[in-house]
Order: sequence, then structure tokens, then C-alpha cells
Amino acid sequence: MTSLGRVLENLKYYGWLTLGAIVSVLLLTVANALTPQLFRRGIDQGIAPQDLSVVLVTGALMVGVAIARGLFNFGQSYWSEAVSQGVAYRLRSQVFRKIETLSFSYHDQAQTSQLLTRITSDIEQIRTFVGTSLIQVISSVVTLVTIATILLIMNWRLALITLAVIPLAGALLFRFFGQNQPLFGQVQERLGDLNDVLRENLLGVRVVKAFARESVEQTRYTQMNAQLVAVYIKTLRAIRNTFPFIFLLSNLITLAVVGYGGAQVINGAFTIGELVAFNAYLLFILQPVLLIGFAAPVIAQAAASADRVYEIVDAPIEITNRPNAVPFTQCGGRITFENVWFRYPGAATPALQGVSFETRPNELIAILGRTGSGKSTVVNLLQRFYDVTKGAVRIDGRDVRDFDLESLRSRIGIVFQETTLFSGTLQENIAYAKPDASLDEVIEVAKLAHIHEFIRGLPEGYDTIVGERGVGLSGGQKQRIAIARTLLTDYKILILDDSTSAVDARTAAQIQADLDGIMKARTCSAFVIAQRISTIKAADRILLIDHGKLAACGTHEQLMRTSPLYGAILESQVSQ
Repeated sequence: MTSLGRVLENLKYYGWLTLGAIVSVLLLTVANALTPQLFRRGIDQGIAPQDLSVVLVTGALMVGVAIARGLFNFGQSYWSEAVSQGVAYRLRSQVFRKIETLSFSYHDQAQTSQLLTRITSDIEQIRTFVGTSLIQVISSVVTLVTIATILLIMNWRLALITLAVIPLAGALLFRFFGQNQPLFGQVQERLGDLNDVLRENLLGVRVVKAFARESVEQTRYTQMNAQLVAVYIKTLRAIRNTFPFIFLLSNLITLAVVGYGGAQVINGAFTIGELVAFNAYLLFILQPVLLIGFAAPVIAQAAASADRVYEIVDAPIEITNRPNAVPFTQCGGRITFENVWFRYPGAATPALQGVSFETRPNELIAILGRTGSGKSTVVNLLQRFYDVTKGAVRIDGRDVRDFDLESLRSRIGIVFQETTLFSGTLQENIAYAKPDASLDEVIEVAKLAHIHEFIRGLPEGYDTIVGERGVGLSGGQKQRIAIARTLLTDYKILILDDSTSAVDARTAAQIQADLDGIMKARTCSAFVIAQRISTIKAADRILLIDHGKLAACGTHEQLMRTSPLYGAILESQVSQ
């Protein structure tokens, strides 16, 4: 329940709305408390002595109280719903901000579907609790205290019989919470797993259809769906084992009140109006108990959801600015890897083992190696997507961990191997890192990336809307848009991570020739990660990475003479 307490701390940001809801609850309780007294007055002073004027006046007052109850009930619902929407807004923003700042190591291990479930379904569970269940519980507690006081004043003996239901129902609800809260957490876990299967099939629908695996995926989804339903059934069984006993208690108490109160009316110790009023109060005191009972599963669900949400909020951010971090503004071009070791979180073996090298100003460095050799890891450490396990990465002699993280990354342009495009126009995608860029600037970098002619041939040109994840564009077209996007940034260091792998060899050679000139003119240092040796022959130096180690270093000609591994890779590519 600690996480729910943290949720409720958000109410301080909506003080007036919360106050409006609480005032509405108090006024509604007063209106509810007056209604049975009007019944008593109408019966004892109007109907029994046959005084029509008292009956009419009492009826008018009851109409007025009914209208007031409707208004206060509306106010209670409106203000509480407004508060719940505000709390949900803050939580969604808080979780999204945290997801954006979490390190790559967290995202490497976190399931996307679970993150989506927590920021949508779990927060909706919390919103329902704040908007409905919380106000129900507050209203029920205020009503219980108010009505209990009135009953004790009217007839303390009969009141004690009535109030006996409260501790008994409370014990049942306490047992319900203690035994079943983990069960509601399992519901959200199973929902996340189901969403994971759905996400995979939506993203991989072409693969599913290409291999005619529709029936297999339907079976897998059905199985996950059945597991979710099974957990839901368990929660229903938990509710079944608790709430029928609460209903039974309420019925027994009603029977006892009617029997004992009726005997007192016959003996003249109680009037008929007082018995009717007391019976009406009995409904008012049983209703809060039932409302708390109905709110119990929602509270348990919200508590489990709050735990899941705050797991993200409280997740440690591994890559942060050091105290007194300095901005990265100038780059002389000397990038040094000093005995760098790195192991990915959860990995059994290091991705890099004792890698050491140093670049010279305006040098074009190519990084070559087989798949999984550690090529991309080298540049990931340069941008501090991860921090080294041992050793140091330096720029002009200063450890990259001493630089302000935002300024460091904003001055390093990178084109990833896997291209990601966002919803919007082609112009907006190219200008993603520089939204205020003019169309002329966008066209200039598009020409350098050899994508301008393609865009110009589209009916809408640069205003063409990009489909979801770039659907409708080829892999090569998406890569060239990504290259143009990076060239538009104010980079000092440029990294091309196998950025022309989806482009035909001729276009790749043209792009690489243009980029070579750009990198010489605009950068202090440049790195090209490649699979094909043909695209990196012109590099000033080639770093050959093998099983996380720097196996060789030199120009194309030097490596041809001295590195058997380099020769083997070249031979395998030529033979293809």
C-alpha cells in the first residue's frame, strides 16, 4: 500500500479540486442523514395524528433534500473525476520522462509490452481508484461515523446490534487484501505478456504471412489469452469467498433490527416513525460497508498497478552527469580508447576486452569485424550509451564521463544500423534533430544522402506523410533519410553504423564518396562501421575487431599484407 500512498501525494497538486470533492462528500452525508429524520417527522407528527399540513411541509422538504443530494452527488463525482484525470496525467508524464532518461541497459532487458501495459492499463487502474473507489471509501467512512453517532443517540442498544456488522465485515475485507493482492499483480503481468504477443504479430505481420504461420500465432495468442482469463477467474473466486459472507451479515443484522425494534414499538418504547427512520439509517450504514467491499478489489488492483508503475519511476539511471560536468563544445580530433573492457548487463562474456587505440585529427576510422564481434559497442561507449566496465574513453585527453551528457550526444552525429522513422512528413523526419531547419537546408542534406530525387518525384514531395515505422519506403530509402537527418545536426564527430547496408553497392559507393568529403571538412573525427570492405578501402585506418579484441589496425593495403583474418574476410566477400 506504500505505492498507493505515493499516488495520493499527487493530490496536493489539485488542492481546490480535492477540496471540492471532499466538501461535496460532507454535504451529501448531511443530506443523507436528514432524510430519515424527515420520514420520522412525517409519520409521527403528520400521518399518526392525521395532520395534512405537516405531511405536505415534510414532503416539500424531502423534495428539496433530494435535489440537494443529486447536486452534491454530481459535485462529488465531477470533482473526483477531475482529480483522477490530473493524477493520471502526472503519472503518465512522470513514467514517460523516466523511460526517456533510462539507460540503454534498462531497455535492453525490459519488455516493451510490459512498459506499454504499465503506462496505459496500470495507470488506468490507478485513475479508476482515485476517481471512484477513493471517494467511495472517504464517503463511506464519513457516512459510517455520522450515521453511527445518530443511531447511538436514538437507541444505543439497537445501535450496538447494527454496528456489529462493521468489525465483522472489516475483518473479512482485511483477510481479502492480505491474501489476494499478489493475485491482482499477476493479472497485469499476464496482460503484459498478452500485449507482447500482440505487438510482435503487429510488427511482424509480413513474416507471419510469408511463412504461413497464422494458425500457429493464433494458437499462441489463444493460450496467452486463456492464461489471462485463468488468473481473472482466480480473482473472481477470491471475491466469491469473501463478499457473500458480507451480504449474509448485512441481511442478518437487518433481521435483528426489525425484530428487536418491532418489539420495542409494541412495548411503547419506540415510535413507528423512529423505527422507520432507524431502518432507513440501517440502509445508509450497510451501503458504505458494501461500497467498501466493492472497492476492495479495485484498491487491491490499484495497489498492484501502483507497485508496477513505481518500479519504472524508481529504476536507477546508470548513465548520468558527473558533478561539475563540462559542456562538450570543441573537438581537436584525438579520441583515445585506453584498455577498454565492457560487459553488457546480464551477459556471460565481455563484449570488449582490452581495446586500445587513438585517432588523429580529421582521421576517418573504419571499424570492421564479423557479426557480434563488438564493432557497434565501440561507438556506443563513445556516446555514453553505456559506460566502460574498465579503462577509459577520452576525447582530447578528457574522459567522456566528464562531459555534460546532452552536449556530448548533441555533438556526435550517428546513423544507426536499424533505421527508425517517426510519424509525420519526410521533411519533419529529416529535420527531427533540428526542427527549425529551413526547407533549403533539408534539401541540401537530402541531396548529399542521394534521396532528394526520390522525394521530389513523390506527389507531395517533402510533405509526404511517412507511414507507420516507415512502411511504404524501402530499407535503402529509410537509411538515406536517416543519413540526411544526421547530416543536418551540429555534429563534431560523425558515426555511420553500417548505414549503407540496405543500399545497392553503386549508391553506397556514391554516398560514401560524398560522406568522405563531408567528414574531412566538418568533423574532427569520423567512424564508419561496415560489413563490406569495399566501402571502407579509402579509410585512413581500419580497426579489425574480433571477439571483442582489436585484432589488427592499419590501412587497407597494410592489413592485406599483415592480417590473415582481414584477408579471409575479403576473400569471403569477393567469392560471393
